Amino acid sequence: MKVAILGAAGRISRMLTDNLRNETDHDIVLFARNASGRLEAADADKETVIDGDFKDRDVLKRAISGADVVYLNEMADTNGIENIIEVMEETEVSRLVAASVLDIYDDVAGEFGRWNDNIIGNLPVMQVHKENAQSVEDSGLDYTLLRLTWLYDDAEKESYSTTDKGEPFVGAQVTRNAVARMVMDIIQDPSKFSRESPGVFEPGSEEMVKPDFY
Repeated sequence: MKVAILGAAGRISRMLTDNLRNETDHDIVLFARNASGRLEAADADKETVIDGDFKDRDVLKRAISGADVVYLNEMADTNGIENIIEVMEETEVSRLVAASVLDIYDDVAGEFGRWNDNIIGNLPVMQVHKENAQSVEDSGLDYTLLRLTWLYDDAEKESYSTTDKGEPFVGAQVTRNAVARMVMDIIQDPSKFSRESPGVFEPGSEEMVKPDFY
């Protein structure tokens, strides 16, 4: 299997890369801005590092071509998202797992919802995330949009729970480690969450009114 990681220098991407290196024999493509200066292939026979920008279609095509799964670490670049969708369709690569954010469907309710809205609800980037998520959903790709709640790091916490689109979003926090584990689970079984947009949170955080670390 070949896995292309777009935005490979991000923290979740790095955790995912470590998991893939340690637990599989998959080929890995690491695509990022200034990737050669920020990333290093541990096994040159199985890992390819590509410097690139989401706006550069030719370089994107080189990274994506032949991939079985594409993981996209962020969705805040509208032109970039459009290029990724078009390049995936052109190269007949269909499986996309993309990290988005909570509340793209205005579904975070209760006291946590009010707290979250006060913090990020009016940020212009939220509208960008909503529009880019819609573009992915309108495409012909076999997508999974991960609607991530507030993130922190803890290598000992890899458990995650999900809510479905159309249900109230619950859960105030989740570790990046758990998100990387969820992406690994999807890579190992690409039928999981096919054409779905699960909300992702840490079990036990459903009744929290804000993240512990905030």
